[in-house]
Amino acid sequence: MNIALVILSAGSSTRMGTAKQLLPVGDTTLLGVSIESALKSNSNKVFCVLGAHAKTIYNSISQYDIETIPNDKHEEGLSSSIVEGINYIEDKHFDAVLIMLGDQPKVDYNYLNMLVTSFEKNPTKISASKYLNNTGVPAIFPKLFFKQLQQLRGDKGAKDFLNAYKTQVISINSEKLIDIDTQEEYQNFLNSL
Repeated sequence: MNIALVILSAGSSTRMGTAKQLLPVGDTTLLGVSIESALKSNSNKVFCVLGAHAKTIYNSISQYDIETIPNDKHEEGLSSSIVEGINYIEDKHFDAVLIMLGDQPKVDYNYLNMLVTSFEKNPTKISASKYLNNTGVPAIFPKLFFKQLQQLRGDKGAKDFLNAYKTQVISINSEKLIDIDTQEEYQNFLNSL
């Protein structure tokens, strides 16, 4: 199975007040942590969607063996990054796309590989992360869902889509699904290391 992994990291970090992708974590950044996990996973190629602060963020991740995808419509919300990601990879012979966020630093390669294994066992189903009241990303979508993903609009990302296709979704539980959106969440994460 040929799997593209797309990291969504185009947002403007309004709640953080600064580009959270660049926040230091050890000897890398918040986005760097996600990229390193992605590169260690069993996906075949890693892509990163950039929008706000794209040039600065690109310079901070240029040492990694990944491809970046520009999203000039990032102000339209998370869905625009999913659409740009799928548009970019759709003709590159991938069997599926694993979509993850650049602000979930506890999502490690072991968790990403659980999603990959689930997909390999169920190649026509979506394997998604189980949150309290719904499912979301990280999630792996077989190619047969690419066209529907390209229709997404707004800031909901894939949540509504996943709820609409509930019967096609395999939910995977994890303790690692913590987003870093505020200074307090960032400090709590650093304190947990």
